[in-house]
Amino acid sequence: MIRAICAFIFKVLGWKLIVEIPPDLKKYIIAAIPHTSSLDFPLGLMARSVLKLDIKYVGKHTLFRPPLGPIFYWLGGYPVNRTARGNFVDAVVDIFNEKEEFIICIAPEGTREKVDRLKTGFYHIAKGANVAIIPTKLDYANRELTFGKPFYPTDDEKADFEFLENYFKGVRGRNPEKGWKVDA
Repeated sequence: MIRAICAFIFKVLGWKLIVEIPPDLKKYIIAAIPHTSSLDFPLGLMARSVLKLDIKYVGKHTLFRPPLGPIFYWLGGYPVNRTARGNFVDAVVDIFNEKEEFIICIAPEGTREKVDRLKTGFYHIAKGANVAIIPTKLDYANRELTFGKPFYPTDDEKADFEFLENYFKGVRGRNPEKGWKVDA
């Protein structure tokens, strides 16, 4: 029922889902770019429902406090304290290594504010866990949510980020003045 409602909302709002993820892929990171609006979250939740995928996500730890915290956990969230000293990358790699199937969505910008460059944690998690990155475009201009083909990081981080930057070139978030400048 929820899946049908979400599919209906996508259709009414004029959004299109484009999915290039092989159905047999069981572990990967969805790198959703650009992340410029709090509306990106419900859009992602609806897509997750329509696609019937158990996609988890990370969010700032303050979201997981009462009264709404239990809801964020229930929705598949993992809290991240970006100010605490700890190794987030290793912790997520451990989760991938412990599970047969695991999909997590990360916003590489790390915020909805303007940033000059992407954070690299998602990339190092993918390398450490030997999983694919699914580059995912949140294109509000064309009303398309595109889950791209799997990309496996190589030993050339500079070339890999160049590839990703080119993949996202021209994509417009809901608030194009925020987020990572994808057409730079």
